[in-house]
Amino acid sequence: MKLRLVAALVSAALLSACGLNSVPTAEEAAKAKWAEVQNQYQRRADLIPNLVSTVRAAGAQEKSILVEVTQARAAATQVRVSDADLTDPAKVQAFDRAQNAVTLSLQRLQEAYPELKSQANYATLMTQLEGTENRIGISRRDYNEAVQSYNTTIRTFPDAIGAKIFYGAKPMTPFQATTPGAETAPSVNFGNES
Repeated sequence: MKLRLVAALVSAALLSACGLNSVPTAEEAAKAKWAEVQNQYQRRADLIPNLVSTVRAAGAQEKSILVEVTQARAAATQVRVSDADLTDPAKVQAFDRAQNAVTLSLQRLQEAYPELKSQANYATLMTQLEGTENRIGISRRDYNEAVQSYNTTIRTFPDAIGAKIFYGAKPMTPFQATTPGAETAPSVNFGNES
């Protein structure tokens, strides 16, 4: 009876050191890190197009205001009134209309000035792009470390025994950019294309 008890205790001690808990713990940690890698890629896919659209819209608004000012100024310089034309009410009115167009476009520019944010929007976009790429890099690094820990666990004694017998554990693959273009961040285009 004592022999069986000793054998059971020895077996329990050996089994407890055979990766019964450490193998699934390491595997789940690696899976969680992979989920974070996917989360960061999804964040990038969701965030970047929205930021680009915001920057593009702000830039388009500012461009239209500046184009209006430039066009009004150009039109105003084309209307000339000489000393001899001061007796012609039509020429004086044309000159006045052209100058008023410049005044109105400048007023619109002054009203919009606090809202003109394209430079700040571009800076925000660049910061977000950098932060997003850093998060992805950190997530991939954390995943690779978890995979290394898991792979080491299932290959080293005594955990390797439990890993093979109870779980049929196989090594996990660390992250590598194998998809064509995966190592390239999405291009940012501020043109009229989507």
